[in-house]
Amino acid sequence: MRSGKETDPKFAYLSSPRTAARASRTAVRASAGAVRHAVTLNRLMFAAKTALAAGLAWYVAPLMPGPAASYPYYAPLGALVSMYPTVADTARHGLQSLLGLGLGIGVAFVFTSFTPPTALAVAAVVGIGVLIGGIPRMGAASDWVPMAALFVLVIGGANAESFSFAYILQMAAGVAIGFAVNWLIFPPLHLAGVGRSVAAHRQALSRQLADMAAAMRESWPPNHEDWAGRSQDLAATASEVRKAVHDAELSAKANPRSRRHRIDLQRDLRDLRYVERATFHVQDITDVLASVIWEKNAGTFIPPDVINDLSDALDSTAGLIGQWNEPDQIPELLEQTRDAVEKLSESVADVASRQAPVNAAASVAMSLRRIISVVSNRADDGDPD
Repeated sequence: MRSGKETDPKFAYLSSPRTAARASRTAVRASAGAVRHAVTLNRLMFAAKTALAAGLAWYVAPLMPGPAASYPYYAPLGALVSMYPTVADTARHGLQSLLGLGLGIGVAFVFTSFTPPTALAVAAVVGIGVLIGGIPRMGAASDWVPMAALFVLVIGGANAESFSFAYILQMAAGVAIGFAVNWLIFPPLHLAGVGRSVAAHRQALSRQLADMAAAMRESWPPNHEDWAGRSQDLAATASEVRKAVHDAELSAKANPRSRRHRIDLQRDLRDLRYVERATFHVQDITDVLASVIWEKNAGTFIPPDVINDLSDALDSTAGLIGQWNEPDQIPELLEQTRDAVEKLSESVADVASRQAPVNAAASVAMSLRRIISVVSNRADDGDPD
């Protein structure tokens, strides 16, 4: 007798070898993608440096003076908690961890002076530690305050003073080793992704303008409307570019390798400013044209007499944005685009003289002029010194 799952159509996939094989291949591809994401060159380098720092900390730990040598395991822990992908983050989190340790030890001392580690004492030091950790701008220190207080109270006990000395000394040694390894051995500098992100977003803006130009030539409403929903996508992509630039700036802080790449970073920051301005104007054009086509009562209208000129202006501007990294071509492209937008403006003025509504077309023409101004200013800016 077959089970209910085998006879129920909802579970037919269970008895289909082809479907099961397809699901298996999908799962394998997903797993392979996860592995590729985890096993990148940067991640492998970071793992190797973290392992080296922990090993060095364990080697140095027995050399610590006094009772600290009896607690060697805190040194590799200090190296581990301080290691972050950037030198600046390594220094900040390492110092914050030591600050949290100091505060936690102070909380524990208040209780070890008059009570053993009872359930009430444990609850009290953890609660007070969590409260102190909630102070604004504590960062990584907030997690270490209750943890250090608990360790000193429970593990230190009657020897809380010597244990605390050992605890913070070994952790400090581990943090110092972690920072030294990250600073001296190929300190990470995340600049390569910025140029790619800016270029990809710029091409997305160019494609958006080209798609809108093609839509203007179609019978209305256009046969494809995917461009109309990309305004938020463009904003999201611009946000990703800003994040890439932020990561690059952060990786450059306290990084000895950043001196050789200072000009590259300045160029990327400059391009980010220009691409953000262009994004705003492309989004504005997208919203206006979408309103013209699909919002009947929005009061926006483009006369048929300006459609061809509007399409040409959009197409020309798309080419301008797509090629703005080609200095030899920019002057000619700027001239062509200015001519196309000027022709659009003349068409708008001609239609307006007949008292026809041209508000949407005039708005698009103004946005295109501003995009031209963005590209022109970028060309005049040149490379930073």
